[in-house]
Formats: sequence, C-alpha cells, structure tokens
Amino acid sequence: MYRVWNFITSYSILLIAGALLALIWANINAESYNHFVHLVLIPDFFIGELHESHGEITRTLTLHYLVNDVLMAFFFAIAAKEVWEAVILKNGSLRGKKAATPLIATLGGMVGPISIYLGIAYFMGSTTFDAVANGWAVPTATDIAFSYLVGRLVFGAGHPAVRFLLLLAIADDAAGLLILAIFYPTGDVALQWLGLSVGAAVLVYLLFNYLPRRMDKGDQLRRNSTRMRSVFGFWPYLIAGCLSWYGFQKAGLHPSLGLLPIIPTIPHADREFGIFAEAEKHLTDLLNHCEHLLKHPVEVILFFFGLLNAGVEFGAIGNPTWLVLGGLIIGKPLGVFIFGYIGAHVLRFGLPVGMKTSDLFVIGCVASIGFTVSLFIASVAFETGPVQDAAKMGALLSFGAAVLAIVAGKITRVEKKQF
Repeated sequence: MYRVWNFITSYSILLIAGALLALIWANINAESYNHFVHLVLIPDFFIGELHESHGEITRTLTLHYLVNDVLMAFFFAIAAKEVWEAVILKNGSLRGKKAATPLIATLGGMVGPISIYLGIAYFMGSTTFDAVANGWAVPTATDIAFSYLVGRLVFGAGHPAVRFLLLLAIADDAAGLLILAIFYPTGDVALQWLGLSVGAAVLVYLLFNYLPRRMDKGDQLRRNSTRMRSVFGFWPYLIAGCLSWYGFQKAGLHPSLGLLPIIPTIPHADREFGIFAEAEKHLTDLLNHCEHLLKHPVEVILFFFGLLNAGVEFGAIGNPTWLVLGGLIIGKPLGVFIFGYIGAHVLRFGLPVGMKTSDLFVIGCVASIGFTVSLFIASVAFETGPVQDAAKMGALLSFGAAVLAIVAGKITRVEKKQF
C-alpha cells in the first residue's frame, strides 16, 4: 500500500556496507581496526568515555563514543517517533484491540529468547553463566528494517502478516529502549540529573507547543503556532535535546536515549501512515519535518555504526555466539508462536483477516534477525573483549534467520499476497 521499499533499503545498504567493511578490516588487520575504533578525538572533554587515572576520573571523546553514544541518539529518536505516533494518535497502530495480539506476541518474543539464552547458559556451568548472564537482552531485539525486507519476501507486500510483523517490531523497539535505560546504565546512577531532561522537555513543550496552540484557540489560521514555527523552527527542540542528552549522560543512563523525552513535545500530525511510510513525506507537521531532515544523516550514522561495531574476528566465535543465536532462532519463533496463540485463541483477541495461526511461527522466524539493536546491546552489555566479540558475532550470524523464515514459509505453505 505504501512505497516503503526505497526508504528501508537506503538505511540497510549503508549499514550492511559498514558492517562488511568492518568484518574485512578486522580480519585483515585487527590492530589498525581497533586503533581506528578507539581513536581519541578530544582528550579530557566534558563528554566521552570515563577513564580513571591517578585517582581522577576524566572523560575522553573517542570515535566510538561519538557514534554510539552521541550520533546514534538520532537513530533512536526516529524509532521513538514511530513508537510515539503508533501509541498516541487516534488511528495509531498500537492502539485498541487490533494491537493486542501483536503486543502479546512481542512479550513472547522477549520471554522466549531470554529463557533459551539463560537456560542454556545455566547448563553450561556457573563459569559460563557468570560470564554471559549480563547479555540476556542481546537476543531480544528485532531489526525492523531487515525483518521488514524478509517479511515482504516471505509473505508478499500485501499480506496482513507483514503489518503484524511491523507492529511487533515497533513494540519490540519500545521494549528495547526501556531495557537499555533500566538495565544497562553507563556509570553510577544519579537519577537527580534526569530533572534536567524532564525540565528541558516540559519547558520546550509549554513555551513552543502548548502555549501557542492555547493562544490559537478559535483561530482557524493558527497564527501564533505558525509564527512560532517560522521564527524558531526545530531549534528550541534541538537545544532541549542537547540538555536532555547531557542529563542522561550525567544520570548514568545510556545517553543515546537522551532525545527520547523530547520527541513527545514536538508538534505532530493527527494521523500516521505507518512506520517508514512514503506517504508521510506529504505531512508538514514539525515532527515529520524533523524526521525527513534526519533521514540522510542517519543513513551515514548507521554506516559508521556498522563500521565501528561489527568488526569482529571470525576466531571470536564462542559460547556467547551460540547463546545469542539460540535465543534468536529458537527462542524468538517459539515465544512469538506460543504467546501469539494465547493472545489470538485463548484470550480471543484474534488474528488479522487473511492470517493463519501457522503464520505466527514464520513471523517469529523473520523477527529473529537481531543485527542493529542486538549489536548495540552487546556493545553495552559486555566490556570490550572476547565475550563481547563472540556475542556480536551471534548478532551478525542472525542474518541466517532469513533462510529459516523462507524455509518455514514453504513448509507452512504461506500464501503470498502482493497487493
């Protein structure tokens, strides 16, 4: 219905290119690759990685920190925009009974991988369990872009299972953001600094969103709101975003999530066409305008994210690799199918018209592609070293779930629907 193919592939191609380049580079010359990743841009800076020297704690801005902790905030802002619209708008895709089964299936798509990951690790022994336990969230992720592409290939563009898959992926992203914020702080937690983030969000909302609309009550031309946007544009929200980002860093939460409190404050349209929909380019609200401005910069950011995070040596494959893979390709399909079945048939929320119960298992196979977010969680769950590298390899190898999804689709006789 919507021409999303070019939009998604533009994100995917550069990300894949960066990841492939990283793999080649790391396996040809690991030393130069690691030197590039941890290149110091500015020593002793007010943002950056924490270092302790002679009893003093300082920050160093490295290339890795710049991409993962600063620039990736814009990627998560786009994801948060889609989640926010899906929840808040009257016709949002995560509202009402139609979202019940996908949301329940999403819960299964997280419980299943966690259970498989920790369960297998437990039987491997306490040494292995202690080493990998903190990475329990790595196999819970679903890469929206790649899952969508594979979902179209398996089901066809017009199959209701594709929409179901997107709802699941959006909800999965929302849950992933919460997991990052709650379970993976970047330092000593000082929640009082969140007051800066909340204060910036409240202030920019009141001054540049709520009050102009309040003053425009009864004015169909909305003169005050129009004047506010023409004079200030997105700048107040960007400044508030910087303050919020800094508040997250000082609070000990992952700063890449720092823009999230600002997204709900930006004026938005009263409707949405679905994640990555081409039709949204015709919406002129400030929130969609900001997303359009970020599109090409985020493509470049994802290239560097792949380049700086996917460079692991093939010899790094180990227990964490199989645990992540097991969680994704075993736990995800089983979890989505079991919980989806409960939601659809036991709780009687039903499935979309034209979708079979067996499609739930195939959707779970498609959603097993973790890649982007799995790589990100692995980089924050483990210290730099062999365990992190092995977990990242599991995230990279999760591309194999695409083959499993195609095979599962053939076995369950998925009826492709192109329109």
